[in-house]
Amino acid sequence: MIQPVEFRSIADATDESYRNEILTSVNDHQVHISVMKAPYFWHIHPDSDETFIAIDGTLIIDFDDGMAELSPGQMLTVPAGVRHRTRPATRRTVNLTIERRSTTTVRSDIQEPPAPPEAP
Repeated sequence: MIQPVEFRSIADATDESYRNEILTSVNDHQVHISVMKAPYFWHIHPDSDETFIAIDGTLIIDFDDGMAELSPGQMLTVPAGVRHRTRPATRRTVNLTIERRSTTTVRSDIQEPPAPPEAP
């Protein structure tokens, strides 16, 4: 028998600083629940758009040219190939994420150049 998924209980049971769990598949996409207490790394999905639906807390999505802030009940889609990272603006965020099954995640953290040596 088909059963509902109680994603709030999954979120409430999470003590980790980051948890991402697949809840279900819809055709060729997956719906994940993400619980965050710390930023996720900068990355790109070259082969899939990624949609975020804020459920609890305020989610920040950083881009190279700015940021978007999602409150509960808001949604945003990041097009394939756009570099981004997510981070909580509150103590914790809970969001649903929808992306193509088996999507590629390419880590692309900003590397700070080393500081020049100090003169003697």
